[in-house]
Amino acid sequence: MGKDYYKILGVPRAASENEIKKAYKKMALKYHPDKNTSPGAEEKFKDIAEAYDVLSNKEKREIFDKYGEEGLKGGADGYGPSSGFSYEFRGDPREVFSRMFGNDDPFAIGSMFSGMGGGRNIFMQTGGDEGMDFSPSGINFMNGGMGGGGGMPGMFSSRSTKRARDSPIQHDVSVSLEELYTGCTKKLKISRRVMSPDGTSSTQEKVLKVDIKPGWKSGTKVTFPEEGDQQPGRIPADVVFIIKERQHPKFKREGNDLVYTADVSLRTALCGGQVTVPTISGRHVQLPFNQLDPNSVQTIPQEGMPMSKSLGQRGDLLVKFNIRFPTNLPPASKELLYNALPE
Repeated sequence: MGKDYYKILGVPRAASENEIKKAYKKMALKYHPDKNTSPGAEEKFKDIAEAYDVLSNKEKREIFDKYGEEGLKGGADGYGPSSGFSYEFRGDPREVFSRMFGNDDPFAIGSMFSGMGGGRNIFMQTGGDEGMDFSPSGINFMNGGMGGGGGMPGMFSSRSTKRARDSPIQHDVSVSLEELYTGCTKKLKISRRVMSPDGTSSTQEKVLKVDIKPGWKSGTKVTFPEEGDQQPGRIPADVVFIIKERQHPKFKREGNDLVYTADVSLRTALCGGQVTVPTISGRHVQLPFNQLDPNSVQTIPQEGMPMSKSLGQRGDLLVKFNIRFPTNLPPASKELLYNALPE
């Protein structure tokens, strides 16, 4: 008769993933060798880790449900799939325990108790054999020390030792001005290392969706928490995407406004006329004027970029002018201009 992983964790066969996780934490705390010194506790602790490793994995759990432990481990004729799938738990039960509790790992503060005679055993006895569940509230840090113990300066938190967090991983996302005008979604594939409950690691590819809102500016950051490589004893890095606006052939962005430079001849600049101005939305606007100088700026309202923090509002389109001066004038034209133009 093989092991019954459901019985080891004390859950029904229809237990959800969350129920299995909760059951593992409860049983692992109860039988952890640093807390429970009774004969067989350490072996029970290993069985609990193995049970969680199987039941938290969809493929392993399906095989176990159909063929039991013997079929899962390929050790009995007539059991297991014909592919010859064979399983053996090779993980470190303590490592599984550490990963499951993360920052809430009750052993994270064990280093503060070194030299106190208690070693790493920081569980608080609250009753009989069934009352040995760890409770952070059982440790009382008052006035810089331990309540009732004469005080230990500097011990101010039951979680003073935390896992180190890896530095953020940053990637630029190149987008066009049109994409920033309308908004868009970018799908970006990342590759990272992930840890399995049995302590092994593998490479996983994942697609992250970056929803770019209309009006976002270059430099805007989108953060996906803890999507970096997983490794024991560390918090995975955040993955940060930074919006980078590509240079546009027609427009230059200034905040929420756009700037367009129109070419006009000297004659048109002096005598007046109109220019056709393109807009980021694809429309064209006829812009009349009477007379221009090199510093002239005309404004077309509400034809700039969307204001991301003001729904329905847009910046303006500012039109500057590049006045083309003739490079070759015949003597007669020069004389006419000389007489016509003021000093």
